[in-house]
Amino acid sequence: MAAKNTVLILDDDPLHLKLYSWVVNQGGFNSLCTLVKSADLELPLAERIDLAIMDYNYFGTVTALDVARQLISSFPGVPILVLSDHAWLPQDMEPIAAGFVRKGDPELLLQTITSLIGEPRRNRQSDLSY
Repeated sequence: MAAKNTVLILDDDPLHLKLYSWVVNQGGFNSLCTLVKSADLELPLAERIDLAIMDYNYFGTVTALDVARQLISSFPGVPILVLSDHAWLPQDMEPIAAGFVRKGDPELLLQTITSLIGEPRRNRQSDLSY
């Protein structure tokens, strides 16, 4: 049995983490969440991350570039998807981001995840859950 693809979600709002984690899980992917509280991220220890989804705007002095740099350092080669309230991908993230989705469109989010990392790899047991 192949393990499900794992998507790391980073946001400074616990409600957004819960919501997008649910969407990602419903789409057939595993999700790991990181609450961004400061520029020093506490990234999860994971054997494999297939995609990182990050917000663009953070409270305080944390910037999207701070978060992206830590992601790149901790998970080299993992595509980064920016999920934001902005209408388009901010210019400073263009060289870093593999994709962009505006918040509020869960179907487009799942389509974009699939386009970046492929169809979800499902465990037989999880396919049986209703």
